[in-house]
Amino acid sequence: MNRGHISALIAATFLGFAAGTQAGNPDSPREWLERMSAAMSQMDYQGTFVYVQGDDVVTMRITHVAGEEGIQERLVSVSGAPREVLRDADGVRWVLGDDHSVLADQAYSRSFFPRLPPDQQAQTERCYALELGGTSRIAGHAVRGLSILPRDDYRYGYTLWLEKHSALPLKWELFGPGRKPLAKLMFTDFRMGSEVDARELAPSSRLAEFKTVESRLPAGLGQAVSQPQWEPSSLPPGFELTAHRFFNGQDQDLFEHFVFSDGLAAVSVYVETESEGAAEQSAGVSRMGTTHAFSRIAEGAVITVVGDVPAATVRYIGDGVIPVPH
Repeated sequence: MNRGHISALIAATFLGFAAGTQAGNPDSPREWLERMSAAMSQMDYQGTFVYVQGDDVVTMRITHVAGEEGIQERLVSVSGAPREVLRDADGVRWVLGDDHSVLADQAYSRSFFPRLPPDQQAQTERCYALELGGTSRIAGHAVRGLSILPRDDYRYGYTLWLEKHSALPLKWELFGPGRKPLAKLMFTDFRMGSEVDARELAPSSRLAEFKTVESRLPAGLGQAVSQPQWEPSSLPPGFELTAHRFFNGQDQDLFEHFVFSDGLAAVSVYVETESEGAAEQSAGVSRMGTTHAFSRIAEGAVITVVGDVPAATVRYIGDGVIPVPH
């Protein structure tokens, strides 16, 4: 696996997803998503959650504060390998417990926890159907179920349980084609507003003791350019370009990075040219949890597509990436 592929997989770990809603009926699915979007960006919350994917079970503690300095967030592992993630206006820094280092990157500021910005309303509903579910209780709070159902097999679906008063998500489940369960996250204790202890935002001594390593992710190093050098010849229905960055360094490979989104799922495309060992790379799909990656060689460049989407989606996009005629 080449360096660009590994970088893409690291980035995908922190990729979240985006969606949106419209106002109107206070008990409509779109209204619940709109409330959730506002709550995730404007409210303070804190709690312990369990993330389950296959045989892996991880317990994490999250503190999220939205203030004058923007969003500040800290996650720390309660079980398993030591892990710590800090997210703020400077980007993301996370402790790599195995090699005792801190990985830093200014470009990737997405939260581990799903968030749904309200600027993709119509696009999202072209690709997904929204359905309200029943009520339940999670971590002592009343919640309402909401399903986000994909209209084809190019994307995953989600079921959310939203806190009744704030619409903050206290549980979510990810499922693939045929409603096959893939992963789930659920809070075991939860507090919000004035009950949040902001002192838990303070990083542990590990961040001061360990060596800081720049992630060298191409999107983090890059800059926006007006004209892409590569582009996909076609995209799955609903996916549109939402970000584009480029990096060209004297002693570094040339990178181009794109993000395509359907309003909920996001897919990154990396093109690495003048890559050492490109001729030895071979096309294929790999998987890391719910994230799929596809790589191939085209005209001396390594093309890598990665995202929390089915394998068919990254292959479809990756097979169609070609140089832009000039």
